[in-house]
Amino acid sequence: MQAALLPERGVVKVDGEDARRFLNGLATNDIGGVKPGQARYAGLLTPQGKIVVDFIAAEAEPGDGGGFFLDCPRALSGILVEKLTFYKLRAKIAVADLSETLGVMAVWNGAGLSEYGLSYVDPRLPALGTRTILPPTVIAEAAADLGATLTDAEAYDAHRIALGVPRGGLDFAYGDTFPHEADMDQLAGVDFDKGCYVGQEVVSRVEHRASARNRLLPVAYDQFAPFSGLPVMAGEKQVGALASTAKGRGLAMLRLDRVADALAAGTPLNCGNIPLRIVKPAWAKFPWPGESKASS
Repeated sequence: MQAALLPERGVVKVDGEDARRFLNGLATNDIGGVKPGQARYAGLLTPQGKIVVDFIAAEAEPGDGGGFFLDCPRALSGILVEKLTFYKLRAKIAVADLSETLGVMAVWNGAGLSEYGLSYVDPRLPALGTRTILPPTVIAEAAADLGATLTDAEAYDAHRIALGVPRGGLDFAYGDTFPHEADMDQLAGVDFDKGCYVGQEVVSRVEHRASARNRLLPVAYDQFAPFSGLPVMAGEKQVGALASTAKGRGLAMLRLDRVADALAAGTPLNCGNIPLRIVKPAWAKFPWPGESKASS
């Protein structure tokens, strides 16, 4: 079992009698289903349906003070507070950025719910492990209590990349990416049956028309890693761009129809003249390039 503090993660708390209803009216997922120990992945969108910020919403036990803690990108915690405050109106809530005093620890390759903070299974994918919101000063004690080896965030990133799970700001650009492109629909980040939220019409239209043209797909390479940001090519045609990489695996934002055409024609993919191949993860339920139909 391994554990690591994720320095790129921040924490925003939303509290008050209207907190659940307020968050549910804005987020892509059903916050009504969040309970202590049962977190949910969600995001806030622009009216055009693009991701402003994504987060994992966890609820504290009433005996621990209650409230919702949003595990979010630290670079965007201030923006998340601003957005929530903008939509607050007369809602009886309080919003606070706690990123200076609280951090996020990830635990993987073994089960581990820590008693040192607010702990929950990663709602995107069980194989990602668990996460705990806690003061960074106690992370060594928390890891030791679980019997986990304390390592660094790069080790967790390699684990995430191997599972094909995107990270915002690294694999996709906030403000310029639709939830389907970032695989939020595949990783339990969108509830298509809940009520309205900002950007919901666009997301629903993409889902019902199956019109997502681009997606972040897991890729593999056998040589040294190509540089992130380089174009992914099929012959002379660009089909996308490479995102993060680690230990022979990576993620790339790819145009699905162009990749399908390349596979049908037997044209290999490459990035910086290094061969790439797409690798279908177990969680992918959308029509996969090169397959006749989506997996069930």
